[in-house]
Amino acid sequence: MHPNPIFRKTATDLSLNFARDRGFGVLAISTEGAPHLSHVPFLLSETGDHADLHLVRSNPIARTVRDRAAARLDVLGPDGYISPDWYGIDDQVPTWNYVAVSLTGTLRALPLEALEPMLERQSAAYESRLAKTPWTMDKMTADTKARFLRMILPFRLEIADVQSTWKLGQNKPDAARHGAASAVPTGLGSGLEALAALMDTPLDAD
Repeated sequence: MHPNPIFRKTATDLSLNFARDRGFGVLAISTEGAPHLSHVPFLLSETGDHADLHLVRSNPIARTVRDRAAARLDVLGPDGYISPDWYGIDDQVPTWNYVAVSLTGTLRALPLEALEPMLERQSAAYESRLAKTPWTMDKMTADTKARFLRMILPFRLEIADVQSTWKLGQNKPDAARHGAASAVPTGLGSGLEALAALMDTPLDAD
């Protein structure tokens, strides 16, 4: 998380809603060597106290976590380079704006019987946001479904701490921030239109 506290004042509920809507992040656990990382879709509970996810059996995290382990799930949003010229004021420096939410807690292996209901909840949550008749698991043949379920394992991240960085130019005068936001879509990064909209929108703080 960014060390400047001005970027870390966003209300926890707003950060959880962002993570829930995003539904995809980087799961990390510590090891004796380099940390194990895995990019995972997840389903964050309505209360924000846990996130359900699945991992391929061969995933290093799945092989390491036989019962439970300390873990972190980082959820990244839009990001983009900010040119000093865009502020319209002198003596500025280049930077990179972004949104990131970090969910820290205990990753726990779930019993195998939890896998199929979890997958049904996940696919239903994602499919409900598409403009079509939702896909369901009963569209798979029995052989395909059995093979799919053999390949993966269910896990739950029990969340103990939520930290976030919403670095959107809050440390700049409003006119400078809005000026930079108007130029962001022409620049470098990911989700630039969304980043510009966030820079133009005041954030609620705790």
